[in-house]
Amino acid sequence: MKADWLPALLRFGLVGIVGLLVDLAVLYVAAPGLGWYGARVLSFWAAATATWWLNRHYTFASAKASVAQSSLSVGRQYLRYLLSMTLGGSVNYLTYATVIAWVVLPAAPAIGVALGSCAGLAFNFVAARYFIFRHAAENPEAPS
Repeated sequence: MKADWLPALLRFGLVGIVGLLVDLAVLYVAAPGLGWYGARVLSFWAAATATWWLNRHYTFASAKASVAQSSLSVGRQYLRYLLSMTLGGSVNYLTYATVIAWVVLPAAPAIGVALGSCAGLAFNFVAARYFIFRHAAENPEAPS
């Protein structure tokens, strides 16, 4: 069985690291004016926008051409991406909260963060590959 999803997963993870850096930079720049909670909303949006663009042009490069061939507009693709990343964040948080509630160890928060990150990454990758950029996954040879 060919693991054609593995290179995309690795690129997706690298893009996620870039997204984390964008998230942190915007958070710390915006916090003095917006407060930590308001800045977090802006930083999430900035990071999600950056990762959508990078995933569209790098991780799932043929999705760019595929959007033109499908009924899904670039704007709709972007909104789907934002929605799925928000849902992935919820999966991350729920996994974390479940571990905190059920694991009685001093390392429970760290375990929760690790498992939550894995669960969120898995959810976000599957959503991106098969829901947002599905044409790229179905037709990896399409020109970009």
